[in-house]
Amino acid sequence: MEIKEFLIEDNYEDIRLDVFLTDHLEGKSRAYIQGLIEKEEVKVNDKIRKSNYKLKKGDRISLSIPEPISLDVEAEEIPIEILYEDSDVIVINKSQGMVVHPAPGNYSGTLVNALLYHCKDLSGINGITRPGIVHRIDKDTSGVLVVAKNDNAHNKLAEQLKNHSMTRVYVALVEGIMKEDEGTINAPLGRHPVDRIKISVLKEGRNAVTHFKVVRRYEGNTLVECRLETGRTHQIRVHMAHIGHPLVGDPVYGYKKQKFNLKGQMLHAKKLGFIHPSTEEYMEFDTELPKYFKKILDIVEK
Repeated sequence: MEIKEFLIEDNYEDIRLDVFLTDHLEGKSRAYIQGLIEKEEVKVNDKIRKSNYKLKKGDRISLSIPEPISLDVEAEEIPIEILYEDSDVIVINKSQGMVVHPAPGNYSGTLVNALLYHCKDLSGINGITRPGIVHRIDKDTSGVLVVAKNDNAHNKLAEQLKNHSMTRVYVALVEGIMKEDEGTINAPLGRHPVDRIKISVLKEGRNAVTHFKVVRRYEGNTLVECRLETGRTHQIRVHMAHIGHPLVGDPVYGYKKQKFNLKGQMLHAKKLGFIHPSTEEYMEFDTELPKYFKKILDIVEK
């Protein structure tokens, strides 16, 4: 564990905490710094602060940088459904149950392992465990995501995510019958103060906005389309639970007693649209609901 400390001079007043650290820690991205702040590895005057904290003269910053984990992520011959590929991007329709990238305790069988077998030219911005990964979807969420094959493509796609111009539409089956035909959930999200595995609605959390529209009502369930404006961890799952309609099969935020023997939440990333990094043309990919999803819809229909 490496410990670093900084004392703020007057020429750095009113600079954001994450911006200052990104400028002063060589080789560390802003996303990496924000991750350290979120994990409470950064303190200002011995207090936990958020990324957007504005520095003041005399502030003393201390942070702990974990030792890098030496990993050798291996290419594995795992079948994946490729919707589109060129020299800049690969668009994948991920199956339910597949983890997107390796993490402690889970270094094989991921989408990254499969991609490394399929092609060697992936963006290196996110390091050895997450090459090319611009955005993620949960292990038990199926659907479409785009992977960058070079750093230029990665930066341009990441910028679209940041400015909310990327189209991301999900389909979810939720508990209960929703009264509203459509609406917007604007509720900030952050790490649960007690259960650190969970995300929860917090007043001091990060801005999170989900637009929803009812597709069909069943007896006891509702099929909804959710359009992401922001893309926080577990956003749709937490937002729908927050308004009293958790996702069917959700093992973390759903009902303890489940009607169906499911492997995870009923959530599919159905549509993805973005501006191509090189051609600057808008591309959109729309996928069918997978078999596991259709099977449950047939059951609730009957």
